[in-house]
Amino acid sequence: MSAQPTTSRGSEPSRPITIAIMAMGGQGGGVLVDWIVDLAEHNGYLAQSTSVPGVAQRTGATIYYVELLAAAHAESRRAQPVFALMPVPGEVDIVIAAELMEAGRAIQRGLVSKERTTLIASTHRDFGTLEKVVPGNGIADSAAVLEAGDRYARRFLHDDMQHLARREGSVISAALFGALAGSGELPFSDDAYRETIRRAGVGAEPSLRAWQVGCNAIREPIRAAADSQPLPGEPPPLPARAASPEVERLRQRIVSEFPPIAHPMLGAGLQRVLEYQDLAYGAEYLDRLAKVHQRAAAAGGESHGHVGTIEAARWIAVGMAYDDIIRVADLKSRAERFVRIRREVGAGESEVVGTTEYFHPRLEEVLSMLPRGLAQKLERSQGLRNWIDRRLSKGRRVRSHTISGQLMLHGLASLRFMRRASLRHHLEQQHLDDWLTRATRAFEHDYRFGVEVVRCRRAIKGYSDTHARGLTRFDRLMRAAEQLQGRTDSADALASLLSASLADAPGGALERRWKALELQPL
Repeated sequence: MSAQPTTSRGSEPSRPITIAIMAMGGQGGGVLVDWIVDLAEHNGYLAQSTSVPGVAQRTGATIYYVELLAAAHAESRRAQPVFALMPVPGEVDIVIAAELMEAGRAIQRGLVSKERTTLIASTHRDFGTLEKVVPGNGIADSAAVLEAGDRYARRFLHDDMQHLARREGSVISAALFGALAGSGELPFSDDAYRETIRRAGVGAEPSLRAWQVGCNAIREPIRAAADSQPLPGEPPPLPARAASPEVERLRQRIVSEFPPIAHPMLGAGLQRVLEYQDLAYGAEYLDRLAKVHQRAAAAGGESHGHVGTIEAARWIAVGMAYDDIIRVADLKSRAERFVRIRREVGAGESEVVGTTEYFHPRLEEVLSMLPRGLAQKLERSQGLRNWIDRRLSKGRRVRSHTISGQLMLHGLASLRFMRRASLRHHLEQQHLDDWLTRATRAFEHDYRFGVEVVRCRRAIKGYSDTHARGLTRFDRLMRAAEQLQGRTDSADALASLLSASLADAPGGALERRWKALELQPL
């Protein structure tokens, strides 16, 4: 049985119903607008839609604007209505945001008003460029947007529409169309919405399923964004038994050599290192960690909850499983990646999905993949460097859905066996050992200071230029640690420097904090 509309929209025939939609590329914002226009035109309304596109990917969303006016009113006036081309702050009846931060931007732009606007938003996150470029955790506060929606909108209706749509094999636009129906804001029946989707034809059945769950999600009590899809938390417990006898021996080392409170993090770290290289590399991981744990435990680790051992387990694994060309090729050629891509684009079993990978390695990255002696010889030859650089400067486009593309990726990934002999591996291990030597010395001075030296590894992340900038930040932090060792505030001071280094990419915050701590200039 169709639910009857409960809206007051359209009760003023001389005033159009105004709808603003904030959507990113690939979210079907244009499809949603077409559905709304078709719905209105088949149910006695005139409609106009406009759009202002955003810029590349996640630096901005397209703003779609729709106005609806009862055709009977226009006929009674014997005049063609003139619709607006853009939303006016304070005059928008319905705002639909296809992502949570887009809802926040709509509020910032004044499109949401307490007197008039119903805000419908998906609570999932697609991280923006400004969030990604921050060296540390630049993720915006979702709770602040949810609070602002409750404060500034007349009605704030929200749920994870992307999750609901994907679960039904559809896209978010269908779930948002259902949420619009569930809100009761438009003077149309549920059957009218369904007929609109059927008229569109393509992918009607999955879209109808997604429409229904979106509609139900709004009509039922709203779940908070934090309840619908929580962010990853602590690592899982250490398994009672490993999958193979070889790995079981490593698992037994964790049980016998390390405190139980650290077992989950050690298990996660070991799994990462084994997946990255091999069993011998996993044993090296535990050897390195054992040395740090012995010093940390002797410095009072038990009274501190062995936090130093736990942090070392995390960051040693990250440091040992560094990103290189071999790793990138391995990840891009995995079968589960193509399954995920097909699922995300909603491809049918008989449809072919083409993927293009963009490879543009720097000269240094290619040389670092070679055996150490050969790489150093090539580095000393400017002529050979120039010859190689000319062939790398244009980059490569690899069609990974083709046989040739897969052969290239698998060929690169298969070079894992020579990783240990490469120049990059030598440099990474040397850097790792220097860092851990500093950390063990720091534990002897002050336990909390040792923990902060271990945590400084957070400054290094990413690949290529991003990794190089991270190394620069890390080196500055290590030089600061040398100056801070022996001070009573050493732990808090180093922690504040790490936070400052992660706060902005240019490094202004780190410079200001450096001066505030009266450290010697570099």
